Amino acid sequence: MPSSKSSHPPMRDAALLGARLLIAALFLIAAFNKLVGYSAVIGYFRKLGIPEPSVVAPAVIGFEALAGLLLLVGYQTRIVALLIAGFCVVSGLLGHAQIADPNNLNHLLKNFAIAGGALALYASGAGAKSLDRR
Repeated sequence: MPSSKSSHPPMRDAALLGARLLIAALFLIAAFNKLVGYSAVIGYFRKLGIPEPSVVAPAVIGFEALAGLLLLVGYQTRIVALLIAGFCVVSGLLGHAQIADPNNLNHLLKNFAIAGGALALYASGAGAKSLDRR
């Protein structure tokens, strides 16, 4: 029996493109929202006890914007996906550690789910509709 990779490449490539676009949109919108709500982000990072929030916030915004753009075009997708997975796990544990609160637990699990999607992109690559062309 042929593998699904060889028997359905157009569907595979469309699904990989969709996965990249959905995760990219999330990261680009998150970066934009942090930029326009910058003072609130600084306050939230302070509340979480993150050291040097005025240094960390621009780094987070830059990471989210760059990661989103790279996923969008499918460049260095495996590396970017692995970084996104780590980012989602760490940020989820930092920002949503109060799992007794159902809302925080839900957000933590969403972060983990995004990490799972990123790991799938890491394993599969970007697909044919990308700069990586894999």
